[in-house]
Amino acid sequence: MGSDRMLHKTKVNDPLQSPVEPTRSRDSDDAYLATLGYKQELKRDFTPWELFGIAFSVIGLFPSITYAVMAFAVPNGGPFAMVWGWAICGFFLMCIGMALAELGSAAPTSGGLYYWTHTFASPRYKNLLSWVVGYSNTISLIAGVAGVDWGCAQQLMAAASIGSDLTFTPTNAQTFGAYVAVVVVHGIISSAAAKYIARLQTIYVILNVLLCLVVIIAVPAATPNEFKNSAKIVFTSTGFQNLSGWPNGFAFILSFLTPLWTVAGFDSPVHISEEASNARVAVPWAIVGSTGVAVVLGWGIMLALAFNMGTDTASIMSSQYGQPMAQILFNSFGKNGVLAIWAAIIVVQFMMGMSTLTVSSRQIFAFSRDGALPLSGFLRRVNKYTHTPIYAVWFSVTIALLCGLLAFAGSAAISAIFTMGIAAQYLSFVVPISCRWLGQNNFRRGPFYLGIFSLPVSAIAALWMTFQLVVFMFPTDPNPTAATMNYSTVVWGGVLVFSLVYFYLPKYGGIYWFTGPVSTLEDSDSFRSDVYADERDSSIEKVRS
Repeated sequence: MGSDRMLHKTKVNDPLQSPVEPTRSRDSDDAYLATLGYKQELKRDFTPWELFGIAFSVIGLFPSITYAVMAFAVPNGGPFAMVWGWAICGFFLMCIGMALAELGSAAPTSGGLYYWTHTFASPRYKNLLSWVVGYSNTISLIAGVAGVDWGCAQQLMAAASIGSDLTFTPTNAQTFGAYVAVVVVHGIISSAAAKYIARLQTIYVILNVLLCLVVIIAVPAATPNEFKNSAKIVFTSTGFQNLSGWPNGFAFILSFLTPLWTVAGFDSPVHISEEASNARVAVPWAIVGSTGVAVVLGWGIMLALAFNMGTDTASIMSSQYGQPMAQILFNSFGKNGVLAIWAAIIVVQFMMGMSTLTVSSRQIFAFSRDGALPLSGFLRRVNKYTHTPIYAVWFSVTIALLCGLLAFAGSAAISAIFTMGIAAQYLSFVVPISCRWLGQNNFRRGPFYLGIFSLPVSAIAALWMTFQLVVFMFPTDPNPTAATMNYSTVVWGGVLVFSLVYFYLPKYGGIYWFTGPVSTLEDSDSFRSDVYADERDSSIEKVRS
């Protein structure tokens, strides 16, 4: 295991030295990657627009809302919580995005979060923190694949149920069969050359935005008057409906999980950065742009739904279709209309899963490139024909399929995978953001920089995520049973325990051989990166003088 990472080490210049972008050529991207310690192995087939596309696709706005609104907002405040919870969280989500965008601009590498942690953390803790963040980020992305594709399978089953006028009721085994088919097809697509995946992103963006606009415009136009709500219901506490059993204040906080679940995957452009052109500019703007668009469109969707869902939230939650969102849309459009929109949701969610798997595979590739995962020497291989890490793709597919087996243990068990993914993601975000300011490092900004707002934005983002990490662990019911318990602590805790045991394992653990990012440069590549860095530093001094 340790031998997997015995790569040729070369001198790596300070990777965060330059606040100036020398050129925008592909050679410049490759050369800057060399200053981070890595040779170019993947092909830079993503344009800045397509990088934004994969970020927006991973968010999968309306399909994510389809699950998250019903699971968190409706039972914890109803229309009032849907609108105001999203508005409040939108500010904090933008802070998270901007804080990560600064780091992505400074060091755009597929390893992203664990690389930054090792770069910024104090020497005494950097190896351990980098290790934990790497494992947490890896499992959060695999959990994302499992969550998105399981949702896609459930939506397929819901469509079949609606189309059959409820004569078809899917079993767990049938849903799992659909899930396996979706995950395997995604594995095949994600193994293709990156240029094909990149070209698809424009289609994904258009379909995502059109679906959102259809909901925002068509739902108010089509909803019968009996289901319309007044502004008083939507914007004042009159519309607050608490079905959870928690006190109203905490129930409202639990409703925050809707935007937090929906607008996630901030790091997706970072993991694709070694396949993007003009990465130091494209990565941060993909993060900030996708987050901003999602926050604005998402609030528009919240308003459309809140004004047109009626006040009987209990009947919505107990929908005969097994999908409460399907009930809201059925009330507005009837059977044929809801089937048409539901088909679009399935298509967009399918695209979302494909992009999520692509991002997940790049994190696995990067982490194994630095030798941290079991079988790293195998997982880091890049196919010479497609120039993609296909072994990392199928590793992610395999673990996601195993996660799906938890469905047979009950809905609480499979739901724990989804919630755990968000919690693990937030841990992966908060550590490098905090280390930038608390560790012993000489951070040098990239082209995207917040100036005097940099520290307050980072502090707000880190404190908010720390607070939400605690909230994520609470069950939806104050008196949980075995069926309603939140098992996220068990699943996520198990992953963290495994990573720590592996790190401290006597004789073979990472503590004996993991020293963070390892250079993959050959001697000649190292020489060229040194020359590039010297020329870059010289140009910086000229600019400053």
